[in-house]
Amino acid sequence: MAGNLNIVNQHLKFKKVFLAETAKTFYLHIAAEIDHSLFPFFLMTSSKKKTLIRQAKEWCRQLEIKEDVVSAVVFKASLIPPGTDKFLKERLEKVQVAKYDFAVLIEVSSSQKLQEILNSNAYKQVEASIKYVSKRTHFITATNIKRIDTVNHQKQGVFLFNYFYADNLLQNLRVWEYTAGWFQQETGLNNSTVLLPQDSIASKYTIINHCRWDNMMDVLPSLLFKKSFRSYVLDNFYANKVAAMPILYNIA
Repeated sequence: MAGNLNIVNQHLKFKKVFLAETAKTFYLHIAAEIDHSLFPFFLMTSSKKKTLIRQAKEWCRQLEIKEDVVSAVVFKASLIPPGTDKFLKERLEKVQVAKYDFAVLIEVSSSQKLQEILNSNAYKQVEASIKYVSKRTHFITATNIKRIDTVNHQKQGVFLFNYFYADNLLQNLRVWEYTAGWFQQETGLNNSTVLLPQDSIASKYTIINHCRWDNMMDVLPSLLFKKSFRSYVLDNFYANKVAAMPILYNIA
């Protein structure tokens, strides 16, 4: 049956992740590739990106003082960590490879509030500015379909947006849940919000996982040096026809 979870390397055992109740809020996620990098890290911040960050931060500040807006945050990418696997190479003709060095995440308490934001002149100006300076963009509205716990945007840290492409949504969700226990055990992950695009046709990705660590040393060494990252996480992604495109960010 479509959506069945295919498990490889079953001798590797990690505790099942504990999931909290999903959030009943609504999201607007914006991602853009502005300063293209040939390397896995982002060192350059062009003047056009600096200008866009200032504009987006002012917009988010204005949103956060409004009723029904839970948070509005601007992110700047720092690193593309290991995580992309061979399934992505097999689907390159179908996938918009995520190399977004700029992102915005807005969380609101109602779909009406989300629509109000989308219809506002301020949003339309920001959207136009992003598209004008970007090589690639991705704009989606989303709901929360899986959650470990709330992602803390009140302080700086290392934030992940992991853009997933899969042949089957249910398999994507099941293998994300299966491998999340590895991240809890090996990186101390204690939060995560999985975003499900509301328009699956408009979205380039099946789901987008968002989470946070306090600093880079909490997560990067495990991705680089622990063999089980490939054999437990990436190999199971591939077995379930799932490609992960992770990017690490800081709050801009």
